[in-house]
Amino acid sequence: MAGMSGGRPSIYPTLLYADAKAAIRQLTEAFGFTELSVYEGEDGSVLHAELAQGNGAVMVGTKGRGGQFDAAMKDAGTTGVYVVVDDVDGHHRRAVDHGVEVLMPPTDQDYGSRDYMARDLEGNVWSFGTYAPEIAG
Repeated sequence: MAGMSGGRPSIYPTLLYADAKAAIRQLTEAFGFTELSVYEGEDGSVLHAELAQGNGAVMVGTKGRGGQFDAAMKDAGTTGVYVVVDDVDGHHRRAVDHGVEVLMPPTDQDYGSRDYMARDLEGNVWSFGTYAPEIAG
């Protein structure tokens, strides 16, 4: 399968925010992401950032700064992202301690996962749970 060499994920959700700096703070402080890199424009806007969680990552940028991707995302709605975590309840407590809007508390699902759902500062829905699909290689 292409893109599976070197231990790097082959899919990176990409989210644009009106206030990408505030989004990065929330994602790192409340959701436990690790900041890998942040590139800023001369005006201080976030041109591109990479944040890791486990063996996956998301890319973050500022809305309205131009370019083809920004134009393509102009009328896009919010995004939903699922992230695998080992300790759902501990992760949830951390999010609550940082004032995150929780949409669903930690819940045991019929398919064996325990997960919760939250909304970030700009309306994107983040689900955190124990279910990790197997990808045959």
